[in-house]
Amino acid sequence: MGLRTGFCCALLLLTLLPLSANASNKLYIVYMGDKKHDDPSVVTASHHDALTSVLGSKEEALKSIVYSYKHGFSGFAAMLTESQAETLAKFPEVVSVKRNIFHELHTTRSWDFLGVDYKPPQQSGLLQKAKYGEDVIIGVVDTGIWPESRSFNDNGYGPVPARWKGKCQTGELFNATSCNRKIIGARSYDRGISAESLKSDYNSPRDINGHGTHVASTIAGVEVRGVSYGGLATGVARGGAPHARLGIYKACWEGEGCPDAAVLAAIDDAIHDGVDVLSLSLAGAGHEYSGTLHAVQRGISVVFAGGNDGPVPQTVTNAVPWVTTVAASTIDRSFPTLISLGNKEKLVGQSRHYNASVISSDFKDLVDAGRCDSKSVASNNVTGKIVLCYGPADAKSWPPTVALPYAINQTVTAGAKGLIFAQYTTNLLEYTASCEGIMPCVLVDFEIAERIRSYFDTARSPVVKVSPTVTVVGNGVLSPRVASFSSRGPSPLFPGILKPDIAAPGVSILAASGDSYVFNSGTSMACPHVSAVTALIKSVHPDWSPAMIKSAIVTTASVTDRFGMPIQADSVPRKLADPFDYGGGHLNPDRAADPGLVYDVDAKEYNNFFNCTVGLLDGCESYQLNLNLPSIAVPNLKNQVIVWRTITNVGPVESTYQAVVEAPAGVGMSVEPSVITFTAGGSKSVTFKVTFTAKQRVQGGYTFGGLAWKDQNAYSVRIPIAVRTVIQDFVADTS
Repeated sequence: MGLRTGFCCALLLLTLLPLSANASNKLYIVYMGDKKHDDPSVVTASHHDALTSVLGSKEEALKSIVYSYKHGFSGFAAMLTESQAETLAKFPEVVSVKRNIFHELHTTRSWDFLGVDYKPPQQSGLLQKAKYGEDVIIGVVDTGIWPESRSFNDNGYGPVPARWKGKCQTGELFNATSCNRKIIGARSYDRGISAESLKSDYNSPRDINGHGTHVASTIAGVEVRGVSYGGLATGVARGGAPHARLGIYKACWEGEGCPDAAVLAAIDDAIHDGVDVLSLSLAGAGHEYSGTLHAVQRGISVVFAGGNDGPVPQTVTNAVPWVTTVAASTIDRSFPTLISLGNKEKLVGQSRHYNASVISSDFKDLVDAGRCDSKSVASNNVTGKIVLCYGPADAKSWPPTVALPYAINQTVTAGAKGLIFAQYTTNLLEYTASCEGIMPCVLVDFEIAERIRSYFDTARSPVVKVSPTVTVVGNGVLSPRVASFSSRGPSPLFPGILKPDIAAPGVSILAASGDSYVFNSGTSMACPHVSAVTALIKSVHPDWSPAMIKSAIVTTASVTDRFGMPIQADSVPRKLADPFDYGGGHLNPDRAADPGLVYDVDAKEYNNFFNCTVGLLDGCESYQLNLNLPSIAVPNLKNQVIVWRTITNVGPVESTYQAVVEAPAGVGMSVEPSVITFTAGGSKSVTFKVTFTAKQRVQGGYTFGGLAWKDQNAYSVRIPIAVRTVIQDFVADTS
């Protein structure tokens, strides 16, 4: 934790002490839409007036208010009783009143894998065209920053961009020199955070968790050579936009997560400060954050993690249409670990057993402890032995993310010298961290486990040896694959909006944490990859809207791997990936910089969608269908549905594109016109119609397809499509 200062901010005491006086008071967020005045003090005064009219005095209003949102939009967070919140909700100027919710965080080879690398002088990719993201400002809403990390060295940087209006907020172990020409601003949001959480965290922008530092260095870390994790994954650590600037907004706290009120305050300040891109690796929040719409309407691209609740369907979060929602995928790197049996059979699992000193290199006794619950471990003498944990019958009811930590705890406590853990997915290496320095923990699939069990059952004195892990990179690793933990569509909140939008590397990503570098996995790690590419595209095309940048990313994504095979998704069982796994496909940065065509959206058009979400508008299904998104989702196809889209030419002035239709199974699909020609002096935008017709009257599940516009050159502009046929509105099958 480090040194603690022993005192607390006076403002925090003034804020928290009165609020604890009434236990029935809860923190509510009052959203009032667009601000009515440019002067922030006038906006704040209107918040005080609204509270005063409910609470009875200006003094009580000042005690109650926690945050005033006054830069990008109007609203406030305040401590209220339920009846006071209900009274405020009836005010004509109030759009919504909601309880404060606490959200979870979504927790370097990846950039080379994506092709965002330092190319020879005669070649030029996105990184070079974007001048390495020079002077693009990326706001990171997370757990803060560890400014001493080598990834944030500002040597060679010019002055802070003059347009920057942010500040470097000082606090516990964080002073004005903690910011530099790389970390150009840092703020933290501690109001309403419990005293207990503040004791376990730094009351400043400093990051005790490591999550925010990992995310920020993945986005924009400078080049740091000779980085590894105990000798694994040795190489150069760097961000995707290594010359970009960082604005840090600490809204997530140890023991508290990420409260809505704090995240909204961070978004409001980021709009004021002048960020170009906002990156939020937070769970389940997009529909709550009205502030993100105001950010997009001011030209700020917003990128969210999609969630870590996969492979369960309908778990994707942050699904509003104006943000980019990111799924997680693997890269072409693995960590094979040799398992040698006493009968000379050699098998391979995955682990991070880099510290050979934790176990001698000779054979150890092997014991089969079944499911490795407390009873089975206790009934076997596992002390000093390597334990096989293999309970396939439990897999359906006991998720591996729960079963693995439990098995580690049981075997370590019992004095085992190693663990071989069998599961249907190996996207679990982060969960073996508690083994490090104690014993090797190796992940295997059920087939390998069965062979080990067979040997155990037939050998008189079964023994096994686990060799140190090695790093393998390249074409021999099946990749990319959508990670098992990555949340899947469709969105239960907005089934007419296809989510996630895109997949990016999010498994075993090596990046900064404190003064060192560690592996992390999650859509939290995928999100910053897309944030960085968004920044690079913004650098190349500074006049493009957030919708154009998002369209470029989605429509140029890859649906096949480098061998031309369809991308797979780790699931139960592994399957071919579909749009609910990865949206448009896997991130392809170089192609995204030159997409040919884009689907643009006037950000004001999102207002109708937003008004639908708060019950202020009817006919919402039509708004969802016809928002000009780079995807189409038809959740309720009874007979026929017509969808309209408009494409804008950002490629060669004179070009002709032909529609290539991939109709979803069981659905007729036609496009009019099917050929579009752009000429010099002609319109840059063309509207077309897509008609979907149910071929069979059936209460069905989703089927998938696509629509690609292709020219005679290299352009292929593809959007994903998901359609579900239904007979009755109130019955659906999401299989």
